[in-house]
Amino acid sequence: MVTTIALMGAGGKMGCRITDNMKDLPEYRMLYVEVSPQGIQNLAQRGVTTTPQAEAVAAADVVILALPDRLIGRITSELIPALKPGTMVIGLDPAAAYAEVLPIRNDLTYFVSHPCHPPLFHDEVTPEARTDWFGGIHAKQHIVCALESGPESDYARGEAIARAMYAPVMNSYRITVEQMAILEPALVETFSATLVTAMKEALDIAVNEMGVPEEAAREFLFGHIRIELAIIFGFAGFPFSDGAKLAIQQAYSKIFRPDWKQNIMNLNAIKRSVAEITDSLK
Repeated sequence: MVTTIALMGAGGKMGCRITDNMKDLPEYRMLYVEVSPQGIQNLAQRGVTTTPQAEAVAAADVVILALPDRLIGRITSELIPALKPGTMVIGLDPAAAYAEVLPIRNDLTYFVSHPCHPPLFHDEVTPEARTDWFGGIHAKQHIVCALESGPESDYARGEAIARAMYAPVMNSYRITVEQMAILEPALVETFSATLVTAMKEALDIAVNEMGVPEEAAREFLFGHIRIELAIIFGFAGFPFSDGAKLAIQQAYSKIFRPDWKQNIMNLNAIKRSVAEITDSLK
């Protein structure tokens, strides 16, 4: 049985990745919805043409929302009422679902999936796979999936589409929408991306203000980051040196506010963050 999928935002960055992975799969009939001239050109370069939104929505068994978070509420307010009963709506990250900006119909299924991106410790050997930073082209990756609402039998259908969207996929982990929001934005954007930004600022100080040669500083930092991650997360099988433990102990309170966990890894803070992301903050 062929499933008809309307891909909203098909010519955007994520839409093009999905198009590349799914356009030739015989089990899916893809309908591409795109309004921007650049997006339409991106699709034309892939040998596909667009379908008017009303036509695609009316025919769809599944709708994939490859749209900016801040636009999802406005666009789905028009889209959701036009879907036929039983249609699955797939979001590509948890923000819109967790912020409750999607209009909810009890006769639809709502599914969310997001890539983990290629693992830091991986077995890729080709140059193309090793530099496929986001995954979904050459490098293998894991994904997370959540069935927000709808019959339990629809989970397998959503997961199969997610595996096709993000291929090549290794493991697929089932979690809740709230757990996905804890992971992103809280863990990987609000917290971890901020730490990485600070690492780059510290590197710039070492190079530009303290005179360390840039190439030496970068290679030294990157190599040590790899070791530190392996130690902290249990891959290495050995601990930090006593000197490193002392440095961490002395620096921790200087770098972090005492209440950082309550301000970042906290459901109320996460709800506010996703509301800001989706432009739905009241």
